[in-house]
Amino acid sequence: MHRYHKLSEETAHVMLERGTEPSGSGEYFEHDDEGVYICRQCDLPLFLSDDKFTCGCGWPSFDDTLGCEERPDGDRVEVVCPRCTGHLGHVFDGEGLTQKNRRYCINSLSLDFENGKGIAIVAGGCFWGVEHLLKDLPGVLDVVSGYSGGEVADPTYEEVCGGNTGHAEAVQVVFDPEKISYEDVLKAFFEIHDPTQKDGQGPDLGSQYRSAVFYLRKEQKEVAEKLINQLKGKGFDVVTEVVPASKFYPAEDYHQDYYVKNNKQPYCHYRSKIFSE
Repeated sequence: MHRYHKLSEETAHVMLERGTEPSGSGEYFEHDDEGVYICRQCDLPLFLSDDKFTCGCGWPSFDDTLGCEERPDGDRVEVVCPRCTGHLGHVFDGEGLTQKNRRYCINSLSLDFENGKGIAIVAGGCFWGVEHLLKDLPGVLDVVSGYSGGEVADPTYEEVCGGNTGHAEAVQVVFDPEKISYEDVLKAFFEIHDPTQKDGQGPDLGSQYRSAVFYLRKEQKEVAEKLINQLKGKGFDVVTEVVPASKFYPAEDYHQDYYVKNNKQPYCHYRSKIFSE
């Protein structure tokens, strides 16, 4: 079970009682540092600084998210953390403020900020093994198992396994760029699974087990394509998809740290140092 932080009285009012901080009072309203905004209660990455914009509303505004959950709230749509369900704010469409035409209006009290942290989202078969092996990389701070690349909102494990939601079993990797680069994270990813196997990994078959890199910005796409070309130059017939990141949904709690909780080892993932050969 993930540990949650103890909240101050004012933060608990916002996150647990669905309150709202006064307009213009939040520490992140005019904040413009580069990094990742995380949930103040459970540390789940929620927003990238690249998606933050100024609109003068009095609260931090983003036009995209790494995976917030949306819920009807009368005439509005509430935004909550998908891991701890803490209240974050509301989302509005059709205002024409950015090209994406969405505004996540978020309380600063619901957020913390990690300066310069990196995010990678990848899929390579059963997420248990991918999470387990990537989490041990020096410089990796957190790895969350979940679902990405599909069309169905809030998918369950059973729905994804049914193969009808379009999602892949994926992991979201949070890393410190001062200690490990995005390229090195991807190199390890390619070395712990078989990127030549189509719609499966080992005995696990189906599109939910496909190999994919979900890039968050153009530079990540370029790194993924460079490494794939290197692998092809080594004779590997790579089938890994390189596609824009879509909403990432954290998987159910019993999937997180699965091998540690169950004192087991991955059955179809192991490290083969291809790039150092």
